[in-house]
Amino acid sequence: MSVLVALTAQNTTAVTDVHTLPPEFVRAQLDAVFDDIGADAAKTGMLFSRELIATVADYLEQHPVPLVVDPVMIASSGAKLLQDDAVETLVTRLFPLATVVTPNLNEAELLAGFSGSRRELAERIHALGAPAVIVTGGHGDDAIDHLYDGERHVEIPVDRHDVRATHGAGCTHSATLAASLAQGRPLDEAAWVAARAASEAVRHGLADLGAGDGPVDVLNVKGAA
Repeated sequence: MSVLVALTAQNTTAVTDVHTLPPEFVRAQLDAVFDDIGADAAKTGMLFSRELIATVADYLEQHPVPLVVDPVMIASSGAKLLQDDAVETLVTRLFPLATVVTPNLNEAELLAGFSGSRRELAERIHALGAPAVIVTGGHGDDAIDHLYDGERHVEIPVDRHDVRATHGAGCTHSATLAASLAQGRPLDEAAWVAARAASEAVRHGLADLGAGDGPVDVLNVKGAA
């Protein structure tokens, strides 16, 4: 089930515009989901503004579920997907509600305020209030997802594929992680499942679609055709 908070005008090369939806409509969508089918877990993605983050946080405080916070800050094209004045709200309102926060390396450095190893970045983001952190391995030299839950550091090797089709890899990871938590898997096991799913989605990605980074193919539609 999806709840839209913003619409984007984008293709494989750029995000050219963002149109946010009214908070009352976001709440109406959340009610529609929780009042009928319900949710065994949830994940947040691009939230864009302080107002929308606060709207989602207010709702989830009243409807707690296992929560994956994917702090979508920068598109693969380089476009900003989180306003500068919204970062603090994301950290103070949503991080404490999360089961796990899943920044990529670039997002982790922005949140932590420094460049460092995934281990160091995960520890810093945990100190900011996230109960657990996975700094994902799609960026940087080492293809490793680094999980830190406040006690254990767990490194999850990720198969990296030389395919120009990474658009959606982070969303695939966080969505699979949320689905695995909804099934009752422990966090470390769910993190392994999510890493494999994101890697395979890139491996099957549609690199010849568009002039930029093509989309991942979660269902391997091309291979099944």
